[in-house]
Amino acid sequence: MLLLSKAMIRQFFSLQDSISAVKDAFVLFSKGKVQVPLRTRIVTEEGNGTFLCMPSYCAEEKAACVKILNVFPSNIPKGMPSIHAQILIMDTETGVIKGILDGGYVTQLRTGAASGAALDILAKKECKKGALIGTGGQAPAQLEAMIAVRNLEEVQIFDTDYKRAKEFAEQMTTELGHYGTNITAVSNADDAVMDSDVIITVTTSTKPVFDDKKVKSGAMVCAVGSYRPHMQELPPALLARASKIYFDSQEAVLSESGDIIIPLKDGTITGEKFTGELGEVICGKVVGREDDEEIIIFETVGIAAQDLITAKYIFKKAQEEGYGFLWE
Repeated sequence: MLLLSKAMIRQFFSLQDSISAVKDAFVLFSKGKVQVPLRTRIVTEEGNGTFLCMPSYCAEEKAACVKILNVFPSNIPKGMPSIHAQILIMDTETGVIKGILDGGYVTQLRTGAASGAALDILAKKECKKGALIGTGGQAPAQLEAMIAVRNLEEVQIFDTDYKRAKEFAEQMTTELGHYGTNITAVSNADDAVMDSDVIITVTTSTKPVFDDKKVKSGAMVCAVGSYRPHMQELPPALLARASKIYFDSQEAVLSESGDIIIPLKDGTITGEKFTGELGEVICGKVVGREDDEEIIIFETVGIAAQDLITAKYIFKKAQEEGYGFLWE
């Protein structure tokens, strides 16, 4: 069995590799080629944490895995990651567990890559400013994704803790300096969002995190953090303004994301606003952006197909290039 840590994976597998893998995953998922049951969820009695189990299988790719993922947002003030996870890779012919990957890092990669794929396909070609709301464990990959696919001149970072936002911006300036993007922290989310061509929200908020009126025509918004029905990052009025709304999985989003569930229930939007899944856009089944004035939203809760294909590509490359620790 091959063991792959975060440090090992970072040596040979980039975010751009992840974006390619996730695009393939979305296509396979939207074509019905991946068996992905809705994830099993157990919430702690105190309500401060969630245990998740996400299995998936693709006969066409001869790939199978299970991700065990625990989400504890209250870890952030303690200086700990909010997500802990492992991915088990299984042989589809024998059922033998062939590898264990650092699921937290793979989750960061594939979650960032989902936004990267959506932005690459649906954002305007000419984008100058980005906004990132939230600086938790998923934030670094989200930031790199928007910069990597649109070569932004500036990204402004907001977090409810300004000191944390400033430290994050300084750290990312060092780590992502080769992109040449000016990364700064701001003390108000509306300031970050104003004039932004690309906006990513990655928080655990239960109420909208910015004013919809600050979002300009032509902006692309990736909503990443709302993975439970009571969580809400996007202002409902923005959903009403949007020209098109896309999903990683429409079924999963309608089951899990308060960003969509809440405005649907109160009548702010109807299902007629939904355009389709990103995989359907890649396949040419569903229309993408049609002009530079459209406000487009991509709502993602994460699907096991992303883990499956990303983990498969990582595992294959590790075997080919001799990375990992062999546990016999």
